[in-house]
Amino acid sequence: MKTPTIARHGRLKKSNPFATIAKVLAATLAVVMVSGASVAAIAAYDLARSVKPSIALVGDDESPVSIPKIGAWEGGVNLLLVGSDSRKGQDPAFGDEDDTGDLNDVTMLLHISADHSSATVVSFPRDMFVSIPSCPDPEDPESPFDSMSYQKLNTTLMYGGLPCTVLTVSELTGLDIRFAAEVQFSGVIAMSNAVGGVPVCVGARIEDEYTGVFLDPGEHTLMGVDALQFLRTRHGVGDGSDLTRISNQQVFLSSLMRTVKSADTLSDPAKLYSLAKAALTNVVLSEQLQNIDNMVAIAMALKDIPLDQINFVQYPTGGAEGGVVPNVEAADALMAALISDQPIQLAGETGGSIPDPNAPVDPNATVDAPADPAAPTTAVLPSDVKGQSAGQYTCSDGRTLDDQ
Repeated sequence: MKTPTIARHGRLKKSNPFATIAKVLAATLAVVMVSGASVAAIAAYDLARSVKPSIALVGDDESPVSIPKIGAWEGGVNLLLVGSDSRKGQDPAFGDEDDTGDLNDVTMLLHISADHSSATVVSFPRDMFVSIPSCPDPEDPESPFDSMSYQKLNTTLMYGGLPCTVLTVSELTGLDIRFAAEVQFSGVIAMSNAVGGVPVCVGARIEDEYTGVFLDPGEHTLMGVDALQFLRTRHGVGDGSDLTRISNQQVFLSSLMRTVKSADTLSDPAKLYSLAKAALTNVVLSEQLQNIDNMVAIAMALKDIPLDQINFVQYPTGGAEGGVVPNVEAADALMAALISDQPIQLAGETGGSIPDPNAPVDPNATVDAPADPAAPTTAVLPSDVKGQSAGQYTCSDGRTLDDQ
């Protein structure tokens, strides 16, 4: 086997393509929810023609999946979504494609419980040092790369493509990941345009000269390049670290999920079709996920999960020279809950967001609702596990140039 070459990068623009998990969710929901026969038929044909080539993951050939054309996916689902920083094929405004690498600056795992009562999206810090298993060389599958004991997670896409990132996260979490997708800048822009913009709350002014984001406190409906730049900003939120950028991204994710699941979106076949095509034409999918039947089944497993049972979580870490390392105790608690399909309760403050003081009050909410004796026990996670649910309204905790 051979050892991959470590890429030496010069100083690049402070940027991070945001691969929201909701891209895949919206695409699959769209296929399910478009009810008109003629629209559905046209959409299925057009989407099948327009999707990008798929990527085979390790183990795909050994364990093919066959599911019904109608019905929810049986059992749990693990789906990895990766955001690449490559500028190849992107607008020149984001930089010269020859001056950038191909790093997975965003790595997110969607886990749907086997009973389809809850879903968790785990964001993995790009600068987290992990063990990388032996990965196949995309250009020479018969000569795999050597494993490595201590490398940053965001190098896995460069080493062995999407399959290598999947193998690494699977080894790290103990979860079997059957589906994966990769997206670049254009996918973020297309999806935010298709949904008609995402309303985000800014709690304190955001100022970031690197991404050109300058937003006053209040609500802003972001789409296109504005949405992308908001999701790339690091210097303008929290303490300026990648960790607080993750929590800022979760502000957007939660709002996007509420938007996608709202009546205004789900009752509009044209908008749903736009969402599906925007995702499928801008995202590279693994072979199992590119199968339309599989996408529909996953969507049906997701569509009835309440917002307060869809959690966005940051993988817990501790400090290390040049990056971060897994907080093993807290991470084990999180993964144990996901592996056993327990719903989770988060206690940690995120650091890059604050509660929305103008959050709507649900008049149907009950404080002392009786517990369902058949429901699985909720796992109360350590305070080091940070995040929020899609049902929580939060605001970005911005910072100005004076604090940078």
